[in-house]
Amino acid sequence: MSQAIQYTQLGGPEVLTLVEVPFPEPAPGTVTVRVEAAGVNPIDWKLRSGLRATPPFEGPQGTGSDGAGTIAAVGEGVDGFRVGDAVAFCNAAGAYATDVVVSAAHVFPRPAGVSAAAAAALGVPAGTAYQVVRSLAITTDDVVLVHAGSGSVGQFVIQFARLFGARVIATASDRRAGTVTALGATHVTYGAGLTKRVRALGIEVTAVIDCAGTDEAIETSLAVVADRSRIVTIVRGKEADSWGIRAFMGGSRHPMTAQQLAWRIEAMPVSLALMATGTLTVEIGESYPLERAADAQAASQAGRDGKLIITP
Repeated sequence: MSQAIQYTQLGGPEVLTLVEVPFPEPAPGTVTVRVEAAGVNPIDWKLRSGLRATPPFEGPQGTGSDGAGTIAAVGEGVDGFRVGDAVAFCNAAGAYATDVVVSAAHVFPRPAGVSAAAAAALGVPAGTAYQVVRSLAITTDDVVLVHAGSGSVGQFVIQFARLFGARVIATASDRRAGTVTALGATHVTYGAGLTKRVRALGIEVTAVIDCAGTDEAIETSLAVVADRSRIVTIVRGKEADSWGIRAFMGGSRHPMTAQQLAWRIEAMPVSLALMATGTLTVEIGESYPLERAADAQAASQAGRDGKLIITP
């Protein structure tokens, strides 16, 4: 038997329940991963609460998409994996579990020296950051303004943009200034007067990546970059068209292209390789046992620092 977190109705964290389930046998083209760590993402509690639209319930729902562990079983037609291999994965259905079935196309070898927690922190945030930076074709000619640079996605945006040669300005609280400067960004405190503070740097911003979604972030973005095709939000997708800016997810009315979706998956092996060399880092926050998944999602919704991890 295995254990998994499930819910049968939308609601607060209290709807999450730890249940016993049969060991999930892999179908053709999939593998079963024995989960050592699962990443907690905002989309997890947005789906659970109904804040993000979901299909009608047809039975208990799992939660979580990113994780890391070891291969427990290999499905028919899958090459390149053996039982016991250390791996990381993304795009799973129900990663908050002791065992989960994942498409082999979304499972990647985990290099020695990359912990399960660090690998589990990659999927959604690193995939989003990498795809947005690639979509904007960021180069050494760019100065990128990142709103909410100290968040999980923001930190990866800073690092990928710098790896592509850009100069980065990142908004964060004064308390979190050291987090973004350690990654090589110029810190600007968010809040009233943000546009004035960005302009006071005397640097021409060429692209904006909004990971905050606040009114001041949008207003500043529109004020400092004239070319609205180079302003992206990952939060205010429903309103992006009215401002003439781009949006990826965040309620966007426009589905991502095949290329953009491919970049989100490509981010996994790229990030794992960079982590193995110490070129890419992740800030790990609190860890929670599987039975405290509700506490983990509540902490995520409250904006707790660092990447929150569940350890089955």
